[in-house]
Order: sequence, then structure tokens, then C-alpha cells
Amino acid sequence: MPRKPTPPVSEPPLRAIYRALAAHFGPQRWWPARTRFEMMVGAILTQNTAWTNVERAIARLRRARALEPRRLHAAPLPELAEWIRPAGYFNVKARRLRAFTGWLIEAHGGSVNRLFRTPPDRLRADLLAINGIGPETADSMLLYAGGHPVFVVDAYTRRFLIRHGWLREGASYDETAEVFTRRLPRDAALFNEFHALIVALGKQYCRATPRCDACPLRRWPRARLDPPEGPIGPAPLIELAFSGEKRERADSGRRKIRRSTPP
Repeated sequence: MPRKPTPPVSEPPLRAIYRALAAHFGPQRWWPARTRFEMMVGAILTQNTAWTNVERAIARLRRARALEPRRLHAAPLPELAEWIRPAGYFNVKARRLRAFTGWLIEAHGGSVNRLFRTPPDRLRADLLAINGIGPETADSMLLYAGGHPVFVVDAYTRRFLIRHGWLREGASYDETAEVFTRRLPRDAALFNEFHALIVALGKQYCRATPRCDACPLRRWPRARLDPPEGPIGPAPLIELAFSGEKRERADSGRRKIRRSTPP
């Protein structure tokens, strides 16, 4: 049986997409954390769980005065696992945190500031070599803790791009990120906000069963009526980190990232 031809990929109007999403959803204001180290710990804890659970785990770490690289690394694994129990998969995540803090101490003297002096490409490769840190987690750390202009890709990003014919099926993580990094200014605040807006789109409209009639991108017709909805990775970290439609805004002590608009 002849193979069905792959539909051609068209150029995504990214600036217009951004403006439509920003007008519909408003500012998203991500990531909620008091320190950069806390953000990086949260990026590991939020894998495969809801942010409400991570908040409970972070609060327990804070009460234990463990949200500092050397203190967290010095904690016995059973004690660390117990602190982060609310985040789920606590034994696995305890080992991942131990691997991360061990690398941070050995390679950068436990200093997050020193860590982010590393060139981004090399730092990304170093993060990906740590047990339990994949591309989405690494890029979240680079963007939200380091302020580096990398674009975080998740299942929502792939879904809306494929549905509109702006990305080929089977595109890799890096190919998907390049849809944005090759066409937009290298601006961390812009990439932060754009990714957050895509997550809002995916949660509310571009679901497995889409709500196209009310979608803020409905002016661009779908190119594929029935895109495959097989497994394309775990739930997006940011969706997990910000599950709940009425999340609290970051308090005045949390680091704020300005909103940016493409030129």
C-alpha cells in the first residue's frame, strides 16, 4: 500500500501568534521561586506531578533549611526523600537531586552564580549528562534560572505547531525549538512569556480533543484534522508547575521577569 505523503510545512506567523495569545491570556509571570537554586530544585521535583505537590515539598525543604546546595547534598538520602515525599516518586527524585547537587558542588563549588558563567551550550550539555535531567528540564533551568534565551519545548508546543502545519510530525526537540529561535530575537523574557502562553493555549484550547471554535488562534485554520495523539513525552513541566487556573501571583520577594513583545 503506498505511503500517504507528508503534508508540507508552512511558515508559522510567530509574531502574530504571540500577539493573539498575549491579548487573550494576558501576562503569565513565570517561574515562582525565591532563589535560582530553588527554581532548579523545583524543575526536578515537578517532573510528573502537579505544582501544588511541589510547593508542599519545597515548603518542607525550606523548614529544614535545606534549600542550599551543600545542605541539600549533605542530607541522608532517606531524609531527603522524606522531605520531598509530597512531590511523588520521592526516592527517584531524591537520587536526582543528589546527582544534581553533587555535580554543582564538584564542578562549580556549589555556586549557582559560578554555574551560570558557563557558556550556555556547554552548560546545557553538562546538565543533560546528569541523571534525571532531560532537555525540557535543562532548558527550563537555563531560561528561568539563568536568563539564557533558550526556548523550552513541551508536548503543547509540538501539538499546536503540528495541527496548524507549522511543524513536521516526528520533529526532534531541537528542531521544534529552532522554529522559534531561528525566527525571533534571542530574548529570554520573550521566550519565557511565549512558552507560558503556549501552555495556557494547550491547557484551555489545544487539548487532545481541541476547542477550535473559541481558540485565540482560530484565524489560522488547522492543517491536520486528526493529528496523532500518541505519547510525545511527559506532561509539560510548566503545566505541572502551574496547574490550577487561579494560581497565586509571585509575591514581591520573588524574581520577576519583564514581559516582552516581538518587534
